[in-house]
Order: sequence, then C-alpha cells, then structure tokens
Amino acid sequence: MQAITKLFGHLDPRDQNARHDFCELLFIALAAGLCGAKNCTDFARFARAKEPMLREVLTLAHGIPSHDTFSTLFRKLDCKAFGEAFVTFARGLATAAAGHHIAIDGKSMRGAFEAGRRHAPRMMVTAWGREVRMSLAAVPAPYGSEAKAAFELLGLLDIEGATITADAAHCSRSMAEAITKRGGHYVLALKGNQGPLHADAKALAARIRTPDTARAQTHEVAHGRIETRTARVIAARGLGRSHGFPGLVAIGEITRVRVVNGRQSCETWHFVLSRAISARRLLEVVRGHWDIENGLHWTLDVIFDEDACRTRKDHGPENLALLRRITINTFRADKKKETMRGKMMLAGWDDSYLCHLMTQMR
Repeated sequence: MQAITKLFGHLDPRDQNARHDFCELLFIALAAGLCGAKNCTDFARFARAKEPMLREVLTLAHGIPSHDTFSTLFRKLDCKAFGEAFVTFARGLATAAAGHHIAIDGKSMRGAFEAGRRHAPRMMVTAWGREVRMSLAAVPAPYGSEAKAAFELLGLLDIEGATITADAAHCSRSMAEAITKRGGHYVLALKGNQGPLHADAKALAARIRTPDTARAQTHEVAHGRIETRTARVIAARGLGRSHGFPGLVAIGEITRVRVVNGRQSCETWHFVLSRAISARRLLEVVRGHWDIENGLHWTLDVIFDEDACRTRKDHGPENLALLRRITINTFRADKKKETMRGKMMLAGWDDSYLCHLMTQMR
C-alpha cells in the first residue's frame, strides 16, 4: 500500500470531499485485475467478495465502493499523468541494462468506441522491453496517431544505448532524429511511405553482391510450414546523406521463403539502420521486435479479453489499459513457474499468493 501511495498518490483527480480514499480504490482495482477483473463492475464485485482480506490492509472507512465510484475515478483520472507514473512503476520492477532492445507498436482497443464510431476505437502505443518482456511505457494515440504517441514514449524513457525497433509507420526523418539525438539506435522497417528512400535502398541492394560468409540464415519447420530467412547488412552512408535521413549508415535486407502445403512464397523486407550490425544480429532484432505481439498484444486479447471491454467514456479506456499493463508486468516479475492464466487463477483462489504479487508493486 505504501508503494502505491508513493507512486500514484498524487494523481487523485476528485474533489477534496470524495468519500473513498484514492489509493485504496487503486489498490482494489490492481488486486482485482490480478484476479481477472476486466472492468469497474468487476472491481466492485471483487471488493465485496474479498472484503475480509481487504480490511486487513485497508481502512475502507466508508465501506465497499460501488462500480460507479470506480467508473467515475477512472473516467476523471488524467491518463497522461497515470502513464508517467506507470513508467516509474515499470522501472522499479525491472531496469534493463544498457544496450537493451525496445520495441514500439500500437494496439487498438476494439470495444472502446463511442456510439456510431466503431471505425475509430481508442489506441495505446507501448514501448516493450524485449529482454525483460514488460511494458516500459504506454501512452494513448490521439485520433489514432501512432507516430505522435511514439514521440511521447521516447520522451518518457532513457534510451541511451538502446536499440529502438518499429514498423514502417514510424520510419521517418523526425523519428530517426529523435532517437539518435538521445543516444539511441534504430532498426526501422522501410516501405512505401518513404518512397524515394525505399526505391534507392532496393536498387542498392540489387547492385551489391554480398558473400555467403556475410549472410545469416535461419530455417524453421513448424505447424506444416517451412520457413527460411536470409539476412544481410549493406553499408549505405550515402543514402543517409542524399535523403537527409539522420543517422542512417546501413540498409538491412531479409528475404523470407515460405512453403505451406507445397506452395512456395517469397518476400523481401528492407530496414534502415543507424549502426552497422551483423546479419545474424539483424535477424535477432527483427524477430525480437514481434515479441510485442506475442508477449503483450496476444496476452491482452486472449488472457484479458481487452477487445471485448466496452469502457469508452472520457479517460476510462486508456486508464484501464494501463492497469492491464501493470498487471502483466507484475505477473512477469513473479518467478513462479506457471502460465499467466494460471497465476491469475491462483491469485483469485489463494489470498496469500495475491498478497505476494501485490508486494512486488514497489
């Protein structure tokens, strides 16, 4: 409880005459999330069911809060300030060493839309720590603008020495400059949104012959699919200068040959790099970037059923999205050998295990 007060206690958005203590409400919501609660109604149900346990650590001077109390709080809570406090929380759970890999990607909350605006659900953009497999920061994307949210993320993090990866939506001169100015490095997917640079990169790759010793390859057989990936890195300082692309020193190329049910397909991807790395390292970094899909997005959809959450008013969707990321980080920090769903079930069944998880929030 002291850790929650220290990290989040200054964020209370309500009037001074609010009946329920802000940090106690947040404690209940976080504990409920660890037990599988998905929305404010679930938070209230959890509080009623676990009242004896909660009273061992909380005062609850005005009894058990209703779902309306939770809803009002998370609608009013400044999601930007909550996100900044979340960065401090994430840093407390795991501080990545210099040279860490940070993947940036956005995810829509498909159920979080106002009536008549199904085409425009809310979106959160997350900085994912590849090595620690935790969210390091997350901010809402205003009007679906992932690029703007990505710039805010960079401002919240210490990226010196880190390798930043992102898809083609973030491949821009301004993003490259923002990363390199703060001492970071980038591996950004290069596609048609950077038309002239993409065309020149493909032409350069077609001209340059790379010896087999400078290439790297992976070969995988799984689920009826045979997949071979071949990578190479090509020096390209001239492209960086001619296109005014800050920090660009090399082009990465990965060719994927896939055989599924006897049918073969071939696809080639290109990347801009701010430092020359080996072809083997390029394969690792690009493959590692997509850990954000399996480690975070898949978990949010399958374990937390995020897309079905219909919280949609004011700051509610973004704040509940941050709560989910706090929950995932807490589970990841726990060393118990169990699946995340298994940990969630155990937290609901075993109060001592739930208390153990809550003590990690420091």
